[in-house]
Amino acid sequence: MVAATVLRGRLLRSRGLPRRAGGDAGASGAPMRGAHPRAAGPRPCAARGDDASAAPHPDGEERFRLNNLSPFEGSKRPKRRIGRGYGSGQGGSAGKGMRGQNARSGSGTRPGFEGGQNPLYRRLPKLKGIAGGMGAGVPDFNVVNVGKLCECFSEGEEVSIEALGAKRIMDLSGWKRDLPLKVLGDGDIDTKLVVKAGAFSKTAKEKIEAAGGEAIVLPGRKKWTRKEHEEKLKASPGSQN
Repeated sequence: MVAATVLRGRLLRSRGLPRRAGGDAGASGAPMRGAHPRAAGPRPCAARGDDASAAPHPDGEERFRLNNLSPFEGSKRPKRRIGRGYGSGQGGSAGKGMRGQNARSGSGTRPGFEGGQNPLYRRLPKLKGIAGGMGAGVPDFNVVNVGKLCECFSEGEEVSIEALGAKRIMDLSGWKRDLPLKVLGDGDIDTKLVVKAGAFSKTAKEKIEAAGGEAIVLPGRKKWTRKEHEEKLKASPGSQN
């Protein structure tokens, strides 16, 4: 039956005669047995509750599906295969120029190298101190003035870097927690305080002692020297010398 329907359609097309409306439908309008299901007319739209993805797009455009996803046109380009002869379109030097260090195999030169001349990162001016990466700009102390101590501490209290951090007078976070305390002489003080710090300015020490307080210098971190290290090794009982 299917073969007869196909032959009949070919015969009508060869004679230029139009096919009957509704495809190969019978007198009752139902499709004949063996006819293609699309020949009976357009398929009705999906009813509510059916698969919404099967409904056609209102603009007539194709919906995105997993089988038709692809990169945007022009966003992906094929990789150039250099060094494959003149027919590849890269010439005789494969786009690397004529000889030289960067034309050889390997990594070439390091970033910033300009052939031995003074490079750009050395020609540019540098900022001073810590902004330019120099250690000279890093402060050596956490500083506080005697006027601030008079405002925040009462009579007879002990002032130390831990007490200043507990009262949130100083920010001791990060690299500042390893720096010692230094007291400067800005402001006036009339309160008797016991101040312990790594260093005092001359004016600060005079003002604290004039108010009846005490300025105690704490021992700082001892600097390592080779001479003292060698003497310590010689004095140790397990040394062979």
